[in-house]
Amino acid sequence: MKKVICVVDNTVQRSSRLWGEHGVAFWIETDHGCALFDTGQSGAVLSHNLEVLGLRPQDLNALALSHAHHDHTGGVRMVLSYHHGLPVYANPDLLRSRYSLHAAEYQSIGLPISSEALVQQTDLRLSDSPSELLPGLWTTGKIGERLEPEGRSPNHFIHTEGEWRPDPYDDDMSLVIDIQDGLVIICGCCHAGLLNTLAHVRRKSQRPIFAILGGTHLATADETNLEHIANVLREQYGAPYFYPNHCTGELAYVAMVNAFGNRVKPCPAGTMLTFH
Repeated sequence: MKKVICVVDNTVQRSSRLWGEHGVAFWIETDHGCALFDTGQSGAVLSHNLEVLGLRPQDLNALALSHAHHDHTGGVRMVLSYHHGLPVYANPDLLRSRYSLHAAEYQSIGLPISSEALVQQTDLRLSDSPSELLPGLWTTGKIGERLEPEGRSPNHFIHTEGEWRPDPYDDDMSLVIDIQDGLVIICGCCHAGLLNTLAHVRRKSQRPIFAILGGTHLATADETNLEHIANVLREQYGAPYFYPNHCTGELAYVAMVNAFGNRVKPCPAGTMLTFH
């Protein structure tokens, strides 16, 4: 049995004591241990929500980071305060500095911890290839082939070779859970693009995609793009269950509900899903 708990999201379940913030974090429990996927934007919210949910950081066996942006890595220091040497899985490009352009100024939005500290305090496992965190729980590895639109922001940049260039989001990855009915895909922000991510998973495994969770970066997608995504999900992937949150956006959520009905559910902080 695998259990997935949304610990941090922009929204929270009604009448809960959980806190919300712009960010995301998922707790994954398996018969072989526990892993955390992303850490939200702050250690304060992550710590509070873990306590409310009865989850202990010291019980973690692994941490995976979908990409470097601070709304996914802001709680890293808090997690590491409980776990020196915790295995941390990510893409090698995670350590690149990242910026957002606002009011003609480039502001850092990358890791809130230095590369040197991350190397010293963790068992850092960087790889372009899929990596197994726990039996039946994998990273996607680098999503290199991107024939469909990416989850891109015009304000995201990197500084390389003396120039400011659009962030290629080479560090973006998702998680894959192997269950009896197929695969569950957990997305952090899906900067690589939702359909690109699914196509990448399909190339690695011929098993059906049973469910998709997390941030899908469709908040800026227009109606034409959303209709295309719905058609591909229906025709190529058999309309998997869909639990979007974080950067998905209300228009995209409504479009998916209109396309797939009750196979689409919100995934605020506090959501608990069990897969067999």
